[in-house]
Amino acid sequence: MTSVYIVAHHQRSEAAALVLATVSWLRAHGHDAWMSPDDATAIGLDDLASDRNPGEAALAISLGGDGTMLRTVKMLDGAAVPIIGVNVGLLGYLTEVEPPGLLPALERWFATDGAAVSWRIEERMMLQIAVHRVGDRALAERWRALNEVVLEKGEAGHTVRLNVSIDGSPFTSYAADGLIVATPTGSTAYSLSVRGPVVSPQHRAMLLTPVSPHMLFDRTLVLDPDEPISIEVSGYRSVEVSVDGQRVARLQEGDTLVCTPAAETARFVRFGPRRFHQILKAKFGLSDR
Repeated sequence: MTSVYIVAHHQRSEAAALVLATVSWLRAHGHDAWMSPDDATAIGLDDLASDRNPGEAALAISLGGDGTMLRTVKMLDGAAVPIIGVNVGLLGYLTEVEPPGLLPALERWFATDGAAVSWRIEERMMLQIAVHRVGDRALAERWRALNEVVLEKGEAGHTVRLNVSIDGSPFTSYAADGLIVATPTGSTAYSLSVRGPVVSPQHRAMLLTPVSPHMLFDRTLVLDPDEPISIEVSGYRSVEVSVDGQRVARLQEGDTLVCTPAAETARFVRFGPRRFHQILKAKFGLSDR
């Protein structure tokens, strides 16, 4: 028996039907499935609710869009659990199959007929984020991000000043609406919307992109993973911190945020050749010529 953890989009009506079909298939084949109490209640399937640790699962299934994939990665909390992403959303950069392909995908994942493995695991770099509060540098608040961490102004109409050091050496002070530190996976998220570069998710790098900078230097830096990024809040205006779209902290003058690659990776199940540039082409409707 294999234990399967299911995460579903709360506002997509088709997600609940997919959960039922998935659970029915899994149980018919001798497997176990559960959801978090919040997810199960939100879609009206309380009988699937469990407080079990998602990291105990052998497989996770994400039913939603890229936001649900991000939430699944967060809930696994670094556990090396592979994720099958089903696109019940809009963009679906991270997901692997469309709803009609879910049960065939499960058949391929659980195949035991001795045939050659028809899937692979794609690992994606994540960020380790640590916040050190002024006056209490020994303690740190920590998070992981698959897409990005964003430091941005908390008040409309004002910029914030952020002092950046790279690999232990001062780089410059940014006067801007904010700064984004993104992974290659996150290069097609918020960073892209502020004209950051598109980077293949197979690459390992950290992208430092300013948001509406009030200075001549407005380019993204693409840094090696071995070059830690340290960002200190300068000035009296507070800074809001968001990790993968979720607000997690407010920083004051002297507080510092440090980004390094996480030891853990996100693990996505892939069932065929996945050419990132072709996915990008399809999502943006690009022509061959």
